[in-house]
Amino acid sequence: MLLSRRFSCALARAPSLVRGRPLPLRAAPATPPAFRPPPRRLMSSSSSAGWQHASRPPPPPPPPHPGAEKDQLFRGLEAALGTTFSSEPLAPPPQPMILVISGPSGVGKDAVIKRLQEEREGMHFVVTATSRAKRPGEVDGKDYYFITKEEFLTMIERDELLEYALVYGEYKGIPKQQIRDYMAKGHDIVLRVDIQGAATLREILGESAVFIFLVAESEEALVKRLIHRKTETADKLLVRIATAREEVRRMQNFDYVVVNAEGKLEEAVKQVESIIDAEKAKIHKRRVNI
Repeated sequence: MLLSRRFSCALARAPSLVRGRPLPLRAAPATPPAFRPPPRRLMSSSSSAGWQHASRPPPPPPPPHPGAEKDQLFRGLEAALGTTFSSEPLAPPPQPMILVISGPSGVGKDAVIKRLQEEREGMHFVVTATSRAKRPGEVDGKDYYFITKEEFLTMIERDELLEYALVYGEYKGIPKQQIRDYMAKGHDIVLRVDIQGAATLREILGESAVFIFLVAESEEALVKRLIHRKTETADKLLVRIATAREEVRRMQNFDYVVVNAEGKLEEAVKQVESIIDAEKAKIHKRRVNI
């Protein structure tokens, strides 16, 4: 009896038997394997750097064009205003002008005009017609158009001259057609006239032309220049000197005065150029109709 009871207790404490069947045994936990990094995939590189990782991140996108934002803003402003911005010049182009250069004999009008033409493009010096004889070195059609008095009078009858005058017994005049032809091409016109011719042109052209009075640095310098030319006798020199003194008093009837001093031609030419530039920059420009 006692033996039977002990057997029952032992059976109850045995963990390997359940209802007469043995329990499965639990395996002991295995030791975790040492960490091994995943294998690397290698790829060939054409550069001298060797091998690179396949997992390299993609390159960043290129930066935007420097003017992209400005262009976008420009187009946005046009859209906001409902119109496109014009590329036409805001200031109208300057119109051809007439430049009248005058002054006493011997002040160097021809030298200033010649240098002016060399410095500036698009300037046409109107060749004056005259009935006087050629001087040594002068070229017909370049210095003057040398014609007879009869031919000159015919031009007057046909109204082919803008201005003409009788100077020292000879006729001088400005052909109109030259001015029309070159102004139509966009050229500025340069007229070389004496004081009497300038006064006539002022009556004809009014404020539509620019009048420049050219003088020597002194009366003494002017007389020396006249003597140096050796083109007049002593009697004619006296007439020219007396005329020059009277002409200087007409300076106030001109728009500008430029001193052409001996040996300073470039300074005189630059001053004339400054006058031209200033006139072309005016808001209310001179209008010419010939």
